[in-house]
Amino acid sequence: MPDLPPILTSLAWPIAIAIAWLAGEFGQRWTGLPRISFYGLVGFVLAGPQGAVLPLPDSGPVALLADIGFGLILFELGYRINLRWLRTNPWLGAAGLTESLLTFGVVYLIAIAFGSSQLVALMMAALSMGSSPATVVRVINEQRSSGQVTERVLHLTALNCVLAVFAFNVIIGFWIFRTFDAVGEALWQSLVMLAGSALLGALFGVLVPALLRAIRNPRQDATLAYAIAILLLVAICDAGTLSPYIAALAFGLSARHRRVAFSAAQRNFGALGGLLTVLLFVFAASTLDWRQIAAGSALAVAVVLARLATKTLAVTAFAHLSGVSWRKGALTGLGLAPLSVFVILLIEHARHAGVHVVDELRAMAAVTMLLEVFGPVIIQRALIWAHESTTDPEPPHAA
Repeated sequence: MPDLPPILTSLAWPIAIAIAWLAGEFGQRWTGLPRISFYGLVGFVLAGPQGAVLPLPDSGPVALLADIGFGLILFELGYRINLRWLRTNPWLGAAGLTESLLTFGVVYLIAIAFGSSQLVALMMAALSMGSSPATVVRVINEQRSSGQVTERVLHLTALNCVLAVFAFNVIIGFWIFRTFDAVGEALWQSLVMLAGSALLGALFGVLVPALLRAIRNPRQDATLAYAIAILLLVAICDAGTLSPYIAALAFGLSARHRRVAFSAAQRNFGALGGLLTVLLFVFAASTLDWRQIAAGSALAVAVVLARLATKTLAVTAFAHLSGVSWRKGALTGLGLAPLSVFVILLIEHARHAGVHVVDELRAMAAVTMLLEVFGPVIIQRALIWAHESTTDPEPPHAA
């Protein structure tokens, strides 16, 4: 008779993905809420500390697949970034820089007020600067939205992503040496990591379009070629000390400017992208422990509210200067609320690199769980209120 425990363990992830997909489909149909909110809830409920269905997260193949899924989304985000727009409208970049730095400062002060150590407060502040590209891109695609708010959210999310990765790596370097004398070295290492990741991504952005032109059928083969290239790019970064997120973002950015077609029909990378997205959100939520969330809940609520306020106020303050109304500026700030998957993957990378910071960031676990559920809802509402969503705002209900 076959040994059941190993068989059940091997089936855990396929079963979890199937349940999450079903929950997303029926949940979206009955409530109108984004599918990814339900993916996260299923991952959290089935995680080891809660439902004990999924194994504890490690650096195995599931984590690598989650990175690849995130890489596909970052590539798409990079592909949609228009650098010329940022040059002709520098106030948009100024808004992004201001809201990131303001969020860093306010979250740091709140964490210190709640009794966190200086290093933990700095880590929380760095992580809070970011916005989750995975959530932003998926909700925008799901809502089929387009317009000023949509494009500004995409561009500011990319900027936040780069700033948060840079700041978090500086803090990690500071955490390793635990001395202010090492700040300069940590800054230099983080800059080298960013530059190396961006250069590697840009190199892929030159080579892959050249390869597609050599094949002479770029429109048909582009999606598969990009997916394979991202798989290779993430694996290279995973084996080294580079950031797969910055590399994938730079790859998409470079590919756009090499003018190789990536049509609307290829958005999300089709069925492959959809499958990896379900896995990504289930994996991210499965790393959370309800005990860490409970321990950091009070600080988490304060951080979520402060982060929402700083991003909204800062972007609104630059609204007229950057060419939109106050209302659209405020909705753009609201659209930057998602954070969860981005933070979880950054912390997981730090842990795999030997920096065990999870236990010291209990509040961030609570923040990520809150935004895993509410982040997609907030950006969905912002897009609907901006009248940029082309889906029916009134969800169909079951008979």
